[in-house]
Amino acid sequence: MTGHKIYAMSFAKVYPAYVAKAAKKGRTQAEVDEIICWLTGYDQDALESQLSAAVDIETFFAEAPALNPLRSQIKGTICGVRIEEVSEPLMREIRYLDKLIDELAKGKAMDKILKRA
Repeated sequence: MTGHKIYAMSFAKVYPAYVAKAAKKGRTQAEVDEIICWLTGYDQDALESQLSAAVDIETFFAEAPALNPLRSQIKGTICGVRIEEVSEPLMREIRYLDKLIDELAKGKAMDKILKRA
């Protein structure tokens, strides 16, 4: 992939930031994991394996067993950027995850976050 430094970052280094963001608002690591698994198709064991292997973000998404087809229905802005307008596929996947974690941290119910149909 072209040049974004985040692509080469270990997913295991970014993951605690997702958990911390959720925890600040009273949400749990289990909820963060549920979102990640919903989005990527990893089960809990596979997610933990990816975290312990410290794979980079590009590899994390490339090896995702089954990216959820409903993810394309995730709309809105994250960090001032409209997700629908992100042209790079990998950056769009990262933004989908960012948006879901953001919704969790804002107190949205899990069934609302994960039900996109």
